[in-house]
Amino acid sequence: MINKNNIGTLRLFIIGILSFFSSSAVYSQSTYLQHFSTKNGLPSNACFYTLQDSKGYIWVATDAGVSRFDGKIFETFSINDGLPDNQILQVKEDKSGKIWFLALNGQLSYFYNGKIYNETNNHLLKLLKFNAVIVSFFQDSKGRIWLGTNKNVLVMYSGKHITKYISADHDRQFINTFIHEDETGKIWAVSNTSVRQLDGDKFKVVPHSSLPISYKTAVNLPDKTLAYLDPSGLKIRKGNEEKLQVKLNTGLLNNDPGYFHVDQNKDLWLSNASGIYHIESDGSTRRYLDNISSSQVIRDAKGNMWFTTSNGIYMLPQKNERLYVINKANGLSSDLVKSVTKDHKNRLWLGLDEANINIVDQQDYKISKIALGDKKKYNIIKQLAFDTSHQAIYFASDYGLGRINDIYKGNSNIDFLQETSSSMFVIKSFSISSGGRKTMALALSSGVVIIPDRIRKFDFSSLTFKEGEDFFHNRSYRVFYDQQQRLWFSNINGLSELYDGKLYNFFEKQPLLTKRINDIQELPDHTIVLATDGNGLLFMKEGRIIKVITQEDGLADNICKRLFVKNNQTWVVTNNGINRIYFDGENATVESFEYTNALLTDDVNCLYIDDKNAYFATNNGLVYFAYNQSEHNKEAPKVYITSVVNNKNKLGMNHPDHVLDPSNNSITFYYSAIDFQNKNILYRYRLKADAPWTETKSRRLEFSSLEPGEYVFELSAKSNNSNWSAPAKVSFILEAHFWQTTWFLILVFLLAGFAFYKVAVIVTRRQKNKEQEQLLLKNKILMLEQRALQAMMNPHFVFNVMNSIQHYINTKDTNSANKILTGFAKLIRKNLEICTRSFISLEEELDYLELYLSLEKKRFGDKLVYQIRVSSAIDKEETMVPSMILQPYIENAIWHGIMPKEEGGKIDILIDLQGPDHLIIKIIDDGVGIDNSLRDKKGEHQSKGMDLTKERINLLNQVEANPIQINVQQTGISGTFVSISIPLMP
Repeated sequence: MINKNNIGTLRLFIIGILSFFSSSAVYSQSTYLQHFSTKNGLPSNACFYTLQDSKGYIWVATDAGVSRFDGKIFETFSINDGLPDNQILQVKEDKSGKIWFLALNGQLSYFYNGKIYNETNNHLLKLLKFNAVIVSFFQDSKGRIWLGTNKNVLVMYSGKHITKYISADHDRQFINTFIHEDETGKIWAVSNTSVRQLDGDKFKVVPHSSLPISYKTAVNLPDKTLAYLDPSGLKIRKGNEEKLQVKLNTGLLNNDPGYFHVDQNKDLWLSNASGIYHIESDGSTRRYLDNISSSQVIRDAKGNMWFTTSNGIYMLPQKNERLYVINKANGLSSDLVKSVTKDHKNRLWLGLDEANINIVDQQDYKISKIALGDKKKYNIIKQLAFDTSHQAIYFASDYGLGRINDIYKGNSNIDFLQETSSSMFVIKSFSISSGGRKTMALALSSGVVIIPDRIRKFDFSSLTFKEGEDFFHNRSYRVFYDQQQRLWFSNINGLSELYDGKLYNFFEKQPLLTKRINDIQELPDHTIVLATDGNGLLFMKEGRIIKVITQEDGLADNICKRLFVKNNQTWVVTNNGINRIYFDGENATVESFEYTNALLTDDVNCLYIDDKNAYFATNNGLVYFAYNQSEHNKEAPKVYITSVVNNKNKLGMNHPDHVLDPSNNSITFYYSAIDFQNKNILYRYRLKADAPWTETKSRRLEFSSLEPGEYVFELSAKSNNSNWSAPAKVSFILEAHFWQTTWFLILVFLLAGFAFYKVAVIVTRRQKNKEQEQLLLKNKILMLEQRALQAMMNPHFVFNVMNSIQHYINTKDTNSANKILTGFAKLIRKNLEICTRSFISLEEELDYLELYLSLEKKRFGDKLVYQIRVSSAIDKEETMVPSMILQPYIENAIWHGIMPKEEGGKIDILIDLQGPDHLIIKIIDDGVGIDNSLRDKKGEHQSKGMDLTKERINLLNQVEANPIQINVQQTGISGTFVSISIPLMP
């Protein structure tokens, strides 16, 4: 009896068999060309001519100006910078390094040492002005400049004189003439109507068998021969001899051929209205830029080919740095390639979207296609693995996993992994064991699953999982069987290893292994390599991390996505490019492939490295390159200082030394490094030979407020894989102001010394006077303290106290008499103690006031009520106050405020803190009020105690840093309020 699970399995197997078909066709790969347009900084996409100058810059002539390119930035020049016309048809360089611009309006101009010269600022260019378009430019071995025009005139400038050649022969005019110099030094004038040779000071017509199609289709070769295109093909002219080098299809020559290039092997690179054609000497042809109108081909100093077109410029890198692409245009089912692997027959297996697997035969580029039936379940094939033991390919999508059996046979079939209880599972990755073992591990969103025999039983059941044996819970990311068939896996906790049934959780002891790990691989010496999600690459051996490689070590990015180990090299795909790492157990070397960044900076999904090529599955197809041929990491980029600006004025670059005015102590350097493949250029600089180097990525440096002296600005550059280049240098001298000269400094020093002496004398004298004044003030304060003591012992007070004592003696109240006498004695002793000190503690002041008020209380009885309140936050023993400062105000309150009232009154003394550094004392009475008392007072009697206290406080405020503030005022109709603010002593 067949159960439901078996029916489902059979149905899926039948779908796989029915949906497996193979279609074969022969295609080829495409060579990737770098494209530069207005998006990259060109002033216009309509480009006419390209030149590489002797320094290595690429110049591009357009209909909107001319641009200079260093590999990163297009620097554009227009009429605003001195060009006579924005439409520049050609760019040429002479032997002195001048860059000549041939404009559509016929006017000549050139660029030299950072400046453009035209007829307004150069006498020579005024002489070379004539009403014709210059179509050719040539400088011969004698330094003479020859200019061909679109009219019947050929111009020669010898450096002193200008000679014009005009032909009277209507059929053999000098229109559109091209100048050639042969190996003997003879000058030839070639056009599409005649060939002439310079004889003395005249040109004479010489016999010829063929003529160039136009002035564009002739070029002077390095071996002093002339190459040109005629209706039959490529011709080489040596003196009077002409030879057909390459026969060409007339269709190529009739389609508006432009400037061409002939390399050392006499291979022809031809441009025309349909694109670029590379025609080898044996006649084999390769086409680039299909149906893009092209006007020129050049080869730069490093072997890169540059194509000038109506759609910008293109660069075909040198052979060892070329990228190749296989995509939908080359026959793939889709451009989206998610995974790649290789079988033993040199066939590439590609996992694509829409349930497609493609097979590319690298021998003949034959593409076979496998379409899986369930497009929803197998929409994106994100992982492929080749089982060498059983000649099978395993593939996985997010929601399914399958196996293509017997891949070398024509009747291959597909098995699909089943979950026997029909539960859905989400696959993150899988790994198959090797060495004859048949186990298989799956990283699922629910955990890690181990299938013990993938060959005989290609299914699993979530109902029979045994935690710790064939299932490990928690969301997983990667599984990997190493050479010893140990299972490594990463999940949300970190890295673990399963070996001989034992689980080792490395994340429990090593914090770096708690982070997400995106891929796991193994080096031949059993070192485990881990690609982390933000911490770079980790190398692990015998359970411990032995090396960490990050961006600081040259890694393109710390987020590493995929790994591939080839021999002893680790290839890594990061979020910002690819790297190859050599690690010998101690030292690591990180190699960059920046020339691949145009296609491999991001969107790289998988990689496979064979003996010659590195393959990358990307969202734009399969990209690969021959990595063993690359030598891009040896040569440092050339660095140039393009301009120097001193206070908004450009300095000439041809001067060995610049002498700057002392007021112009700000200087700015603009510079660039020429490298057309490596965009990540690092610079270092210094201003003096003994100064340390400073690194920067900026292309501009400004130095301001420089000290006078001699400087040598040195600048060097490097790419990720190169050493530092030889430095470019600019010397300059910053002169000193007259006040910075030695003699001026000596004079200033002498004057300063004399002035210091005079000031010291004056300050010393003032200090002595001030000390004298301080002594006088202190003496006066002591005198006032003595007078205050005398004032405190008010005669009325003493007389009344004595009368009170006599009264108690007469009435035989000896107890009361003794108390008053004792209190009076203590008060006198206190007066004698504190009169010798300017400051006393608050506690002593309060004891004194308590004695004084108790005596006054005994005199006046119930007519006097007083209260003293002190804040608990005040340390009475440590808080210092001026001596004899409160008693005069309290005495005044009693005598002039309370006693005039029949019913008597009350005095409140409140002491508290005012802020962190002041003591506030308030004396409040409900007497008649100070204003009323003064108004009703008869005579001119004044309180001597209060006046002396005020005078004493004024003197203290002159001596001490912080003043004491006293405020006395009447509160309403009656009553008096005295406020004394005393700064706390530190």
